Amino acid sequence: MFRMLSLAVVLTTSFACTAADAAQTGAQTLTVLSSGGIMGAIREVAPAYEKKFGVKLQVLAAPSMGDTPQAVPNRLARGEQADVVLMVGSALDNLVAGGQADKTSRVDLGQSFIAMAVRKGEPKPDISTMQGLRTVLQHSASVAYSDSASGVYLSKTLFPRMHLGSEFEAKAHMIPAEPVGAVVARGQAQIGFQQLSELKPVKGIDIVGLIPAEAQKMTLYSGAVVSKSQHHAAAQALLDYLASQEADAAIKDSGLTPLAHTAS
Repeated sequence: MFRMLSLAVVLTTSFACTAADAAQTGAQTLTVLSSGGIMGAIREVAPAYEKKFGVKLQVLAAPSMGDTPQAVPNRLARGEQADVVLMVGSALDNLVAGGQADKTSRVDLGQSFIAMAVRKGEPKPDISTMQGLRTVLQHSASVAYSDSASGVYLSKTLFPRMHLGSEFEAKAHMIPAEPVGAVVARGQAQIGFQQLSELKPVKGIDIVGLIPAEAQKMTLYSGAVVSKSQHHAAAQALLDYLASQEADAAIKDSGLTPLAHTAS
């Protein structure tokens, strides 16, 4: 989906532009708005990328969607300056449609899947089957899920499909503007659900595992250049780097599944 063809050629050209820009203006800075689901990847990539290409990265946490002021669409609507957005692909499509992100720059970067976490040291229940997941949901004292892509799917599709009843609805809560893992770590929820890549960086929790395949929903993370960016060539170069084999290890370490690369 929207993968750049002849990636090697594009990378070479874009990186040359980046190096030229850096030589002329000193350490150029790109502002990157990143969803939590891909934050681990961009943070791991940043030091090596900055050293190699002479471009500084200012990475700001920004949910892909939701009502919080920090969410990518809300930041851009207020006119905040940014060069690159890294976020849920479906939410990025909305920005492209609204003219806030450059359609031709869009690249898909990794797949994410929903996992469950408990407070560190607590027993890890069996959620490998649908029946096991149902039992855990019904017997847990409190359940937390995000206000982003995975949480919307859980609350609007999966939980209703499982017919868990009114008692479950009373103890299940959407968490805005904060990682679900942080709520679990504080003991404010017994179990929490979010994309694996968003749970991995959180201290104080144990990740039980992915929910069953029958309940699962893949979330695609993508990136694009912000239409009003003043550093379009450098921004595109960063995206092409993230979509290359050089960034695969960081994508994987973050909890995402790297995508196959198109042969040049």
